[in-house]
Parts: sequence; C-alpha cells; structure tokens
Amino acid sequence: MKFGSVDKIRTVSDSKRDFYTRHTRPINSVYRRVVEELLVEMHLLSVNVDFHYDPIYALGVVTSFEKFMEGYRPGEDKPNIFDALCQAVNGNPEVYRHDAENMIAIAKETNIDSLLSQLQNPALGGNNQLFDSLVSVINAPKFKYSRLFAIGLYTILAEAQPDIIKEKEKREPILQKFSEILHLSSEKLQKDLDVYRGNLDKMDQLLKVIEDALEAEKKKRQQKEQEKQTTPQ
Repeated sequence: MKFGSVDKIRTVSDSKRDFYTRHTRPINSVYRRVVEELLVEMHLLSVNVDFHYDPIYALGVVTSFEKFMEGYRPGEDKPNIFDALCQAVNGNPEVYRHDAENMIAIAKETNIDSLLSQLQNPALGGNNQLFDSLVSVINAPKFKYSRLFAIGLYTILAEAQPDIIKEKEKREPILQKFSEILHLSSEKLQKDLDVYRGNLDKMDQLLKVIEDALEAEKKKRQQKEQEKQTTPQ
C-alpha cells in the first residue's frame, strides 16, 4: 500500500546548517548568541502552520537585527549575516528590507490616534500597507502572535510619535488599545516589549564596556610606541 509523500518539517539544526553554509566567516562571540537566538525564533515561526509573514513582522526582524548587531565588527559582514539569516528560513532578505523601510516611511507620516480610530472602523479606514497589515491581523482567524511582531509594532510607534514610547504613562494605554483592537494579549505584548527594552539597555552597556576596553588597548599601544621612540638605542 502506497502513501503520498509528506514534506519533512525543517528542524532548527537544518536552519542553522543552512545559515552557516551561507555565511562562512566566523561571527564575533559577543554577537553569535544574538544571531542564533534570532534564527531559532524565526525558524520556529516559519514552521508554525498558523504563522504568516507580514510587513510588521519584517520590521521587527530588521529592527532586532540592527539594534542588537550595532557595533559589530567587521561592519561589512553584517549584510551577509542578515541575508543568510532570512534565507536560512526560506525568506527573501530584500523583501524583509523593503517592507521594513516602507513601514517606517508610512509610520513617520502616521498619527497614532487617527490610526486607532481607523482600525476600529476598517471599512472607513486608510489605504496603505501599514493599515492593510493591521486589518489582516484583525481579520485573521488564527493570527500567530510573535515577539518580533511586537517589536515591529513598537518600532512603528517610535517612528510615528517618539514621545509615546518614552513615557510609560503614554505608552501603556496606547499598547493596551492596540492589543484590544488586534485581539492580542495585552499582558504578553507589554511583557515582551519590557524585556526588549531591557535587553537594549544591556546591549548599550555592553557596547560601552567594549568601546572602553578598545580605547584602553589603543592607548596602551600608543604608550608602548612612544616608549620605544624615546628609549635611547
């Protein structure tokens, strides 16, 4: 008795192997964990039957990569790392970049209160990619929420009205409204973004330590050079 072939679900190991086949240069140890955690997160979403790629998710991926890879050396390796990351989960890096850039451009021209009002009455709403993406979330029978989607949404708020994300008193009510309209767990969204902001702070501190260490090493080398030049032969 013959059975039809069933497509084998890709494993995390498959995606990692694919990534390191595409990006063959070693990754700085400080950043390797960042890259692999992002890869695993993207992989698990890519094999989830309820997950569908959308531009807000793409913005979350691009933002996470850029924020947590800040200061990476050599800098010229970053584009290839990002390309390999997307391709390892069967994604198109150019589509990710294009959609992320488009989301930011739209966000800069967006008033958040107006957007929320439009989303409450989608039939009377806007006609851009951001609005369409959010309406798709509202109408999705099984929308697969992800931390990367939350980061994309947070980035949109930051680009549209920076003052909103700076003050907790403004930020939390707005996120609560988005959660209600998009049928998301407000608690989960807020928690994911709290962790994200905390990790950004830790990364900033780590970069400062690295910069200080590099500066100290540079001064030490300069001092040794000066000592060599002033030491009588």
